[in-house]
Amino acid sequence: MFMGEYLHTIDNKGRLILPARFREELGETFIATKGLDNCLFVYTRSEWAILEEKLKKLPLAKPEARAFVRFFFSGAAELDCDKQGRVLVPPNLREHAKLDKDVVVIGVSTRIEIWDKVAWDEYNQQVSPTVAEIAENLADLGI
Repeated sequence: MFMGEYLHTIDNKGRLILPARFREELGETFIATKGLDNCLFVYTRSEWAILEEKLKKLPLAKPEARAFVRFFFSGAAELDCDKQGRVLVPPNLREHAKLDKDVVVIGVSTRIEIWDKVAWDEYNQQVSPTVAEIAENLADLGI
């Protein structure tokens, strides 16, 4: 399980050091793709396989399903870390998440999210005041 929040920088070549704890759990290769809310989603190969199976079951006839599958798979890239623990984030993914220098790497249970620091701070400012209301709405789901 991934959890925690880590502040890092991305260098001018697009390399980012992932937290050691995350690297251990990710394994040798892992998948990164365009995430929702203008961040990146990073999955272990096994979690990606689970997501892939779910996406395969979406109805091809529905335009929303096709769009969602295209969004996730077109941006996906198999990545690995170098000996210094750095991962080279492809240009299309850096552009999607507007990653420039300061980034936040967070653990979200079965995935990692990579955010531009300013975007992460803005997101937190928007969501924080409504967390209690969100929790109340999720109570119906047993949370």
